[in-house]
Order: sequence, then structure tokens, then C-alpha cells
Amino acid sequence: MLKAGDIAPEITLPNQDEVEISLRDLEGKWVVLYFYPKDNTPGCTTEACEFTEALPDFDGLNAVVLGVSPDSPKKHANFIAKKDLLITLLADESKEVCEKYGVWQLKKNYGKEYMGVVRSTFLISPAGKIEAIWEKVRVKGHVEAVKEKLAELQA
Repeated sequence: MLKAGDIAPEITLPNQDEVEISLRDLEGKWVVLYFYPKDNTPGCTTEACEFTEALPDFDGLNAVVLGVSPDSPKKHANFIAKKDLLITLLADESKEVCEKYGVWQLKKNYGKEYMGVVRSTFLISPAGKIEAIWEKVRVKGHVEAVKEKLAELQA
């Protein structure tokens, strides 16, 4: 598992418009890289809507918000249109990036075991270093906590 202080693994993934986005293209900006299980599910919808609402605050803190899930660019585009989202969603259909960041893990639900994305957020500095990690995120209050940490690191 990655830890604060590590250099963020490089990623290049297609967004909802099938445009490739790479971390290296965002050098000089803070990146809020959040991983979530699936588009159009209750927790994931709440999280995406809260990040969208807070986007002006993140812009003011020189930060880009990127959501990552194994859903396809087409599913992301539908999710964005349906919920009026303003954030960028990246498609990790191969789960390669999820594995690099250690969020593709064995999960249990109602006695069943399966592999899936553990909701996690990584705060990456303009220099490409991981400054903070939230694992097994509870959606309530999470966006606020990320904003506070970002402001604190920039103070």
C-alpha cells in the first residue's frame, strides 16, 4: 500500500469523453484522486455530487478533482449527464491503476467475497508526492475533510 511521502504512481486513463488524462499533464497543480466502486450507486453518487458542489473551493486551492472507477467512459458520461456532475471521471476498466494504488481489494458483503474498489482518496502535491491518504472512506463529511487538509498543507 502507498503511504504519504511516496511519489504518486503515474497514471494515464481515458476520461468520460475518451480523452486521455495523465498525472504528468497536471504538474504544478494539486490533485485530489479519489477511487470509488461504481457509477450511479448511492454512496458514489453522493460523493460525486459533493465533490461537484465543492469544485469552486478546490479551484481556489489550485486543485483538480479526478474520480476513478472501473466503469467505462460511456458509463461515466451517462453518470455525469444524469447527475449534472462537473468533475472529471477516469475509466480504469483494466483495474491497473486501482491495483497500482492498492485500492483493488478483497471485499465482503452479505457473506460473499469478491474483488472490488475500496473507496479511497489520495491528495497529490504539485510536485507529484502523495501528501495524504484516506482509506475505506465514509462519504459523509469526506469532501470537507479533503478540503481542510488541502488548505492546511497550503497554509
